[in-house]
Amino acid sequence: MRQTDIAIIGGGLAGSTAAAMLGRAGVSAILIEPHRLHPPELRCEKIGGQPQIDRLAKTGLLDAVFDAATHDHEIWLARFGRVIDKRPSQQHGFLYETLVNTVRGEIPSSVETIHAKAVSIRTSDDRQTIGLSTGEDISARLVVLANGASVGLRDQLKIGRPVISACHSISVGFDIAPKDRDTFEFPALTYFAEATRHRTAYLTLFPIGATMRGNLFVYREANDPWVRAMRRTPEAALDECLPKLRALIGDYTISGDVKIRPIDLYESDNVVQPGIVLVGDAFASPCPGSGCGTDKVFTDVVQLCSVHIPNWLASPGMGAEKIGQYYSDPLKLECDAWAKKKAFTLRAVTLENSLYWRMQRWIRFFGRLGEGIVRRARETLPGELALVGCALVVMSVPAM
Repeated sequence: MRQTDIAIIGGGLAGSTAAAMLGRAGVSAILIEPHRLHPPELRCEKIGGQPQIDRLAKTGLLDAVFDAATHDHEIWLARFGRVIDKRPSQQHGFLYETLVNTVRGEIPSSVETIHAKAVSIRTSDDRQTIGLSTGEDISARLVVLANGASVGLRDQLKIGRPVISACHSISVGFDIAPKDRDTFEFPALTYFAEATRHRTAYLTLFPIGATMRGNLFVYREANDPWVRAMRRTPEAALDECLPKLRALIGDYTISGDVKIRPIDLYESDNVVQPGIVLVGDAFASPCPGSGCGTDKVFTDVVQLCSVHIPNWLASPGMGAEKIGQYYSDPLKLECDAWAKKKAFTLRAVTLENSLYWRMQRWIRFFGRLGEGIVRRARETLPGELALVGCALVVMSVPAM
């Protein structure tokens, strides 16, 4: 039986990041993952915004990830068939499998990777035993469960996964190209929904290498006829939910495999148990449209690997009182609550027609429009005129 301090089950973004961080810190760790290379999967396909970049930087993996990504530099914001702002962008795009395999490449050789499936687990206040599909057992002081939505091991430990919002949203990923011309006019584009009846939050288009990638976020049932249409006639389905898009960006074609992923929001319970912690999607699912998935992963892993594991390994045992410190970590609690709030706010602002939510949509629209006008004024007008124009715009935008 192989012995280690930390056994990580699952080599997706959370598990691979944890393996890289622990290995660099000199902690004895083993990563258990059946796939030598992460297979194609529709999950996070870009990182952007300073808070998200700061969270990535804390993992020590920022340079490697950005070297494998495509920076779009500028993004256009649009609604109602018109561009309302062109702003500098910190977005870096990549396919999810590229992201995960890049992070795996940063795992030090001191961390052994076992290509097998974890099929059983026994926990205690001291050491944990993991049974592998190869027939081998691994003994560890702590198990980091990072196997996403898989339920087999959690069922053995009686860890529940109550659903907070069934089919909360649907994410769609595809490649898009201009028709009868070489490139789109925009470097990257976010197009916001035009009306609640379209049940669409937004479409974001961004480059990955020489390919323009599309991520679309809608609120429909998994068996909605529109979902089938998106697979069979994606251009017509996209026109249906964003009718004025084509007039703005020109004729286009959608090529390759259209990936569609319905999202249930859930949060695990009965998690404070000796010898095991859950990170990333293994603990709770984010809404991809809210853009919080990587924030949750990096917050979980950084707090666990930088704060809690070093403290836990400094003393004997791995009882529930230690594990509870991770789940009550203030930064983790704050990030989890923020991500959940954003998920429900985005759904409400997309679908609800009460006076409050109609006002929220207009506030967001005029806020973005105002920022665009201010930005253009600063770029084109003399200093004093720009200040006057900016003041007039600010006075005309509704307060939050």
